[in-house]
Amino acid sequence: MRTTRVVSGALLAALAVLGAAPAAGADETPSPSPSAGESAAPTEAGTSFRTATAVKSGQLATAGASTGDYLYWVFPADAGQDATVRAKVALPESAQRHGAQTWQLDVYDGLRRKQACTYGSSTATAPKEATSVSLACHLRTVRSWAEQSSNDPLPGSYFVRLTVTSLADDDLGLPVKAEVQPAVVDAGGSKAVDGALTAPLVPGATTVQDDAKGEPRQISVQASPEGGWASGTWSSRWLWTAGGAVLAALAGVAGYAMTRGSGRPARVPQGY
Repeated sequence: MRTTRVVSGALLAALAVLGAAPAAGADETPSPSPSAGESAAPTEAGTSFRTATAVKSGQLATAGASTGDYLYWVFPADAGQDATVRAKVALPESAQRHGAQTWQLDVYDGLRRKQACTYGSSTATAPKEATSVSLACHLRTVRSWAEQSSNDPLPGSYFVRLTVTSLADDDLGLPVKAEVQPAVVDAGGSKAVDGALTAPLVPGATTVQDDAKGEPRQISVQASPEGGWASGTWSSRWLWTAGGAVLAALAGVAGYAMTRGSGRPARVPQGY
């Protein structure tokens, strides 16, 4: 009976560890938007990769432009995170337009490789009567490392490009107002992978020697996630691994306790 109580108590402790894993992942989720005291959201966009305007997760960046311009923003995404970019373009009045317009939202990583959208309408056509057009792109989970020949998303800067791809020639140059909002959240330990990059893919970054610690460190003009780059050093996957090991050990103890018997010798009938 004592062995059964010990095993039951240990099982309850292991289940408590596993139950804490989702909560730990939830605590790592960054705040959705900056407070009023932090830097204001950008109100203009760059015109190339080199002049892309930095925007944080949750910020609603706006920009006034002319139809036909290429608009660029850049935001950081770290290993184990999911990123979704949403965009909206307020179109000129229908009386000023001469036909439908097709807009496109593209996302590139730090190596300027175009990233695939797992879902969302990254291309949308607005009829002549429409007042606006909305687009969205949900990226694959950012990996901590990948093979050189692959096109997997890696930690670093992600560039957003918004432009019109099809319209009537007479509509070029008409004023529009664009809105872009990236949202970056932790994907959770179920999508974590082992390995790590030496440094995130941030254009313009330089690795220098830290005289105080004697270790290389990276400097960059681009924004980084709050708390710095993780690059796969920690995830809730460790909690699930530890909990599984504890449950396996307890199952072995319980099996041994049930099969070894009471430990007392069998009674031998008198006369033998």
